[in-house]
Formats: sequence, C-alpha cells, structure tokens
Amino acid sequence: MSQDLSALTDRMLEAARKAGAESADAMAVDGTSVSIDVLDGKLEHAERSEGVDIGLRVLIGQRQAVVSSSLFDDATLTTMAERAVAMANEAPEDPYIGLADPTQLANDWDVGTLELYDTTPEPKAAELEDDAKRAEATALAHDGISQVQSASAGYGQRRIHLATSNGFSGGYQRSSRSLSCVAIAGEGSAMERDYYGESRIFQSELPGAEEVGRIAAERTLARAGARRPKTGSYPVIFDERIASSLVGHLLAASNGSMIARGSSWLAGKLGEQILPAGLSITENPHRPRISGSKPFDGEGLATKQRDIVRDGVLQGWTLDLANARKLGMESTASASRGTSGPPSPTVSNIALTQGDRSLQELMKEMGTGLWITSMIGSTINPNTGDYSRGASGIWVENGEPQYAINECTVAGNLLDVLPRIQPANDARTHLSRVVPSLLVEGLTLAGD
Repeated sequence: MSQDLSALTDRMLEAARKAGAESADAMAVDGTSVSIDVLDGKLEHAERSEGVDIGLRVLIGQRQAVVSSSLFDDATLTTMAERAVAMANEAPEDPYIGLADPTQLANDWDVGTLELYDTTPEPKAAELEDDAKRAEATALAHDGISQVQSASAGYGQRRIHLATSNGFSGGYQRSSRSLSCVAIAGEGSAMERDYYGESRIFQSELPGAEEVGRIAAERTLARAGARRPKTGSYPVIFDERIASSLVGHLLAASNGSMIARGSSWLAGKLGEQILPAGLSITENPHRPRISGSKPFDGEGLATKQRDIVRDGVLQGWTLDLANARKLGMESTASASRGTSGPPSPTVSNIALTQGDRSLQELMKEMGTGLWITSMIGSTINPNTGDYSRGASGIWVENGEPQYAINECTVAGNLLDVLPRIQPANDARTHLSRVVPSLLVEGLTLAGD
C-alpha cells in the first residue's frame, strides 16, 4: 500500500516537537528499483528492492542531529525523535545551522512542467532481461569482441517529500529507465574493454538495446592494439563523454563548503576570468525530463536558473543555507540531502556554452595530440588546482585518428587549463551535465 508521505513527515515533526526539539525538518522517500544482469545469454542476477526510508533532523539552539530509519510506526517515530533530541543536546554548537526563514521558503511550483515521472507501467523483469540479452548479443556479433563483461537493464521510481517545522511541505516523484553494456576485445595482457550506457526518465526515449550493444562494441574495438604515447607536451581533446569531468573539477572548487573551509583553488577568484570570454556555465534545475531537475532544494527553497560562470567570469559559489551564512551570502537554493545526513550544497543541471565546430574540426585544429575517451583515477590538489589523471584514447596526427593509446597520465594546472578550453558542438542535451568535447593546448602527457 502506498504511503501518504506528507502525513508521514507531519507525524515525524510532531514526534520531534513532543520530544523537545525547538525546530526540525523531516524527509520521506518511497522507492522501487529493479535491476537485471545477464551473462552469456543467461540471467546472472536479478534484484528488486522497495520500501520507505525516513530521516529526521532536529535542532536545539545551534546544535543539530539527524536520525534515519526504514520503519515508521508510531513507536519508532517516538524513539527516533527522542534519540535525535538526546544527540542534539550533546552535539557541538554550530552558529550557522538552522532552518530557512519562512520568507525564503518555496510556496509556488508546478512539478508537472518538469516531467520527472513517466506514467508508463513498470516494465516486467522479463522485458528488462530481454533488453540486456539483446544488447549483449549485438555486441558479441561484432568481429573482435571476445566477450561481454556485463549487460544490465534497470528501472526505478521514487517519491520524495520534505517538510519543516516552520511551514514548508512539498514533494515530487521521479522515474528512471537504464540500459548498459560492457564489451571486451582481445585476450590476456592485450585485453581491452569499453562500455556504453544510457538512462532516461521516459522509457520511450531510451535508445534500443541493439544501439547500446553496437556502440559498446565499437568503442571497445577502437581500443584494440593500444600503446603508450611518447612523453611530452601536447594538445589534448577531452571527448564529450568525459569532458564533464573537467568541468566537474571547477564545480567542486566553487562549492560553498570548499570555499568556507578555505580549501579551494578558486578561493579569491570571484569576479575573475576563469574560462575563455564567451563561455558560460549555467545551472538550470527546471529543465523538463532531466534527471537533475527539482522544484525546490533540500531545505525547501525555490530553485532557479543562475550563471556559475558568465562570459568566462566566475559569478558565485554553490551554497546551502549554512555555508551561505558562513560566507555572509545568500543561499543559491542548492541544498541536497538524503535521509541520513544534513543538507550540503550540490549543483543540479549545468550546461557549458557549446562551440560552433564539430569534433572533427577540433581534431584538424589540434593537428597532433591525444583524443581522450576514458579516464581513471584522479589526483587533484584542492588548494592549488594541480591536476593529474590516468587516460586512454586515440592518438591523432595531422588531424586524423591513428591508433589507440592507454597507460598514460595527463597533467596540468586547472587555473592554466580552463582558460584555454575550446568547445566543440557535440554535447548531448538530454544529460544533466551538457558539456561538449573540449580542446586544450599544451598539457603534459606521461607515457614512454
């Protein structure tokens, strides 16, 4: 039986009040997930989970505590509230915590315009299994593919409701449908692998199983015969599939919690040029049918579009209420939270300005260098922006792809790298992070 999450959060807040909390917020999440894995044309693993998770945050003065549970009978709620209050009384004081002022709370939104939930019936396990099998079979049909490591299909849906003791109450529902395949070429030490996967809110928009298997195979075969590059300074193209990780380092450094701790290489750069002129990074939490969209944040504030970077200039930090107070600023309605912890700042959907050239045109301009299609590991100095990551991809000469590259490291400093990026026009607009392929001059490659 589906739970009334609004009524459930109200019960949690009442329990907190009776236990002695001065203020509180409560979250309830009701979800279902199904995942299917196949191997060698047979079902390997099937899992289904469903249930309700709840979280209660209580505040007493400038102290707080969070408790969570998967049970929600009256006795459990009473015990949770009493334990939370006891924990809060022993917690250290934090002068910046606290609920939003009632005037800050969202009071008008239309979840329907975000289209976060597909009303199509939940797919049967047999349908998910068939999708995974067809993706695997398609990949194996390509000459040179020796095996498929995994082929998986999944479905999920969840309802989320947040309520606060000072008057906010709101919720929304999400759904997702996913399909992925990991293919392997070669044997022994010459073995290479790659993958392809997609996820959509609406099942009708998910690519077909054959397309997923085909792209996984093609990506893997492109890595066959990989070798190490010569060590040196070369231009690099970050392929669209991994370019968002480069922008992600900027987003992490502009997170208000990093700034408040004084551990960000962007500290002191507010209002300065950090990207090339003409490039912006825009956050838009209201994009329809996108996984990161939401009508309000984890503290009940109305979400809105904003520029993180405008025309290359850093505009502001990503802030929840506590970090905004630490910095003497206003929240950007970026609080995110689960049932087991307090709010923290997180970006939703972002988009980097796309360029006017194709990936192939960027390669022509690059001439000779590395087209990175996969990255592993990460060493980022949070204070200086020094950057080093393992990389693999395709070596390009005279603007044309030549052979596969692996076992190399790409390094530089993000304060030097980001102002030199040149975007292509190939970003996939259905993603939560819309970032095209990026050309960067003069990075250091460590290979042979």
